[in-house]
Amino acid sequence: MTELKNDTFLRALLKQSVDYTPIWMMRQAGRYLPEYRATRARAGSFMGLCTSPDYATEVTLQPLERFELDAAILFSDILTIPDAMGLGLYFADGEGPKFERPLRDEAAIKALAVPHIEDKLQYVIDAVSSIRKALDGRVPLIGFSGSPFTLACYMIEGGGSADFRHVKAMLYSRPDLLHRILEINALAVTDYLNAQIEAGAQAVQIFDTWGGALTHAAYREFSLQYMQKIVAGLKRENEGRKVPVIVFTKGGGQWLEEIAAIGADAVGLDWTTDIGAARARVGDKVALQGNLDPNALFAEPAAIEREVARILASYGQGSGHVFNLGHGISQFVNPDHAGVLVDAVHRLSRDYHVA
Repeated sequence: MTELKNDTFLRALLKQSVDYTPIWMMRQAGRYLPEYRATRARAGSFMGLCTSPDYATEVTLQPLERFELDAAILFSDILTIPDAMGLGLYFADGEGPKFERPLRDEAAIKALAVPHIEDKLQYVIDAVSSIRKALDGRVPLIGFSGSPFTLACYMIEGGGSADFRHVKAMLYSRPDLLHRILEINALAVTDYLNAQIEAGAQAVQIFDTWGGALTHAAYREFSLQYMQKIVAGLKRENEGRKVPVIVFTKGGGQWLEEIAAIGADAVGLDWTTDIGAARARVGDKVALQGNLDPNALFAEPAAIEREVARILASYGQGSGHVFNLGHGISQFVNPDHAGVLVDAVHRLSRDYHVA
């Protein structure tokens, strides 16, 4: 593989010295970019993009052509795993992802199996290889997956949910069935992320989007312990260097110490947690990623710069900070405002990395 020209992102995740705070954005390849919308139109559908390594490579690189980002992230979807399990993923216009066969029947849950990567998910692995080749060492590539609990939410509810009543009914009434789903999901995610690493992903992130919907006790039992199993099973070195692991639970600020103890290299924060207070709580255990409110990008450029300055000042001096949004960028954001964010982070953060 080509030598990395910019490894600032990887160094920051490992709390090594850097010249500035690196930045990437969750959903940085997406509908806010007109070039993405044009490529999606050519692909015919969202899954048409995801299942084509050529299209996935094209859209992964699009934001890097606009902005001086410090990492690329694989263009894919967290629901590729349950789709590979045969649940029948489809996208309804204006309604988001749905499954034809949600998991609510005990027999179907008992029959659930870890999908074979080569048979069902090779298109993702081929995309990772293609993207690495196209990047040519420009910046590192991030691979990712949903967390076992977040995947289970979609698998049981049959799509997005406002109240998670089906998954929570199972959690309280038949926890054995939910644990069965989570065990299979954890094995599948471990295989999936390791395949991405072997194909060239230089860091990986676990997205626990719905972990914050759980009670304190349930989060530990049904989300955190399964992410810990995944982290323990991941390949942590490839191509002669460490492969950092990031864990991100949206709404997980109250469990920060527990998340930091599961063995990951970095913890992602949403915008509801002060990053300086988070740093004080976890000390040197992990790097921190985040955590601009994504809606701040609807403000005028001067306000965006003020928020960047505030977050950088809150984190303070030294490495161990990867700047990001507290969740994905909105499809309605002006791309120029994303450029303001990236430029401000690079320019203002250098004062915090003086030798």
